[in-house]
Amino acid sequence: MKIKVLKLDKSATVPKYEHPEDSGMDLISIEDLEILPGENKLVKTGISIELPPNTEAQIRPRSGLALKHQITVLNTPGTIDEGYRGEVGVILINHGKTSFKVTQGMRIAQMVIAPVIRVEIEEVEQLSDTIRGKGGFGSTGV
Repeated sequence: MKIKVLKLDKSATVPKYEHPEDSGMDLISIEDLEILPGENKLVKTGISIELPPNTEAQIRPRSGLALKHQITVLNTPGTIDEGYRGEVGVILINHGKTSFKVTQGMRIAQMVIAPVIRVEIEEVEQLSDTIRGKGGFGSTGV
């Protein structure tokens, strides 16, 4: 399976797996910017992608940025739909107490390609019963 990548900026880096067993490819910033505590910013990657049929790209945080700097992806996981051809951008948020500098060439997030199952919707008058039923948030204890 292949993903086509178009570099929109000469400084852009094509995503790649760092290790053969990795599930995510690093996304790289093409710009320098500062994210203040509590602030979020859209960070450009300078690439556009063409996904294979029936797939999506999920944008996820990098664990090192989260642990060391409290930087994460705001809408985790972000979804890039199969038909999207615009620039891949990453919404980063700073949950830390100090400002964080994103630099050109920095690994800012990871992209995981996942299958998409499309379903047929059927409106019904009632759903089947289960043991759990309507038990939701915290219903199984702390």
